[in-house]
Amino acid sequence: MQKKDSLRKLVLMAMLAAVAYLMMAVIRIPVVLFLKYEPKDVVITIGGFLLGPMASMIISGLVSLIEMVSVSDTGIIGCIMNFLSTVSFACTAAVIYKKKRTLNGAVISLLAGSVTMICVMLLWNWLITPLYMGGTRQAVEAMLLPIFLPFNALKAGFNSALVLVLYKPLTSALRKTGLLPQGNASKSKVMVGMYLLGGALLITCILFLLAMQGII
Repeated sequence: MQKKDSLRKLVLMAMLAAVAYLMMAVIRIPVVLFLKYEPKDVVITIGGFLLGPMASMIISGLVSLIEMVSVSDTGIIGCIMNFLSTVSFACTAAVIYKKKRTLNGAVISLLAGSVTMICVMLLWNWLITPLYMGGTRQAVEAMLLPIFLPFNALKAGFNSALVLVLYKPLTSALRKTGLLPQGNASKSKVMVGMYLLGGALLITCILFLLAMQGII
């Protein structure tokens, strides 16, 4: 039985990695300069909610490596940055949600993941961006608050909103395939709360993106 559960977990992780890669390759939304939003972190975070933070880390590492050798033009530096961004968000959220599996727990975990990712990426943008941009660190410092901060905040907002909206449909689909064991039905009020909160956050992020691009 334990061997069967381990095999099922490996299959689920492989499937989530494939879906995350596909979403990264197909959905790339330009935000500002060379920065694009890709929804792969949503799938990896949901994987962490289901399987734990270590699963998020493994899936993130696998997807980042495949991205580096297939579609990315930023090499090992881009791979490192992608891995750090995803792990700081997904693993932080998964650690907290593992201890508090409620709507409040999900909101707190996603908020903590967002803050962690924003802080980590500001630090690593300051450290590494001059290496692949070819500019000076002073030039990058001038971009931290007006460009990198709002981009990472927008990315965290999109990730959080989509996790809240897609978590239940994805877990229900996985249970139908047998990759997840049948669990207790979620309370309808909790699910309505997740959809409303996720929808409101998603609309806010879309408006913010349009404002950043000067459309509204």
